[in-house]
Amino acid sequence: MQAAVKIENLRKTYGDTIAVDGISLNVAQGQIYGLLGPNGAGKTTTMRCICTLTRPDSGMIEVAGATEVRAIRDRLGYVAQEVALDKVLTGRELLKFQAALYHIPAKQIGDRIEYVLDLLQLQPYADKLSGTYSGGLKKRLDLAAGLLHQPAVLILDEPTVGLDIQSRLAIWEFLRKLRTLGVTVLVSSHYLEEIDALADRVAIINRGKIIAEGTTDELKNKVGGDRITIRIREFAEFQEAERAQKILQQLPIVQSITINPAQGNAVNLFVTPEPNAIMEIQNMLAAVDIEVFSLSQSRPSLDDVFLAATGQTILDAEIAQAELAIANRGKKKK
Repeated sequence: MQAAVKIENLRKTYGDTIAVDGISLNVAQGQIYGLLGPNGAGKTTTMRCICTLTRPDSGMIEVAGATEVRAIRDRLGYVAQEVALDKVLTGRELLKFQAALYHIPAKQIGDRIEYVLDLLQLQPYADKLSGTYSGGLKKRLDLAAGLLHQPAVLILDEPTVGLDIQSRLAIWEFLRKLRTLGVTVLVSSHYLEEIDALADRVAIINRGKIIAEGTTDELKNKVGGDRITIRIREFAEFQEAERAQKILQQLPIVQSITINPAQGNAVNLFVTPEPNAIMEIQNMLAAVDIEVFSLSQSRPSLDDVFLAATGQTILDAEIAQAELAIANRGKKKK
């Protein structure tokens, strides 16, 4: 299929910080394509580069066949993580203002506004002040503004952050509707279930690099079998977990095994699916007098894909990023 968005070797740094480190991807026309990763992974910077809001250090960006800034802007709509509304304007007034910014011909503005209001089921609220809207309605109005000029590509940065589950589901349904209309959607999120439910393909990003790419089923299948998480104690010493790791990696059913310090040195295994997997693990640990505090088994998820590639979950990565940011702020104060 023809690429709606094409990126080659995109790189962006801020001082000594590498935000995007050689990312390349192709988004096919009419797809919902997901960028998944923890906060600080490089998703927003990548999107801002695509939207020509941030100048990359190097790399090639093409949107619907265009590579020049003005032509790219004509072809895409961008909805940032933070809702950008003027609370003293009604929904309809805000859309008229947005239409003027897009230089939409005056004869077309009325029809365009009615179309996006219908598309996002905003007609009952169109003439109310946007400052009175709920969080979900504000996001829908923001989406309506991004679609006024009928872009070939819609780029959404964390579109459901802070929304209640009902509003999130409404946004999901709307994005599926856009796909049926032929609009290409590039959406970033750190919500695993969101990307799993929506995306035709997904790129998992960590520390500015794509660490895995494909359909959700392809990525899960690459992980292999079931995930089993073992805690020797609630907060085990690393040496204890390491001893269990060395014992368990001898089992033929174990495909990979890592220790996660952020989870109290839990031992994470991916094993060949078989009915007696847990019993085999328990028996092997019991034979060397290693007691088990807790043990759980689950089918592979996108978080397991991230775990298999990095040795930590997405939540662990976000916690580590937050701790690093706090530490850096402390150094600057000194």
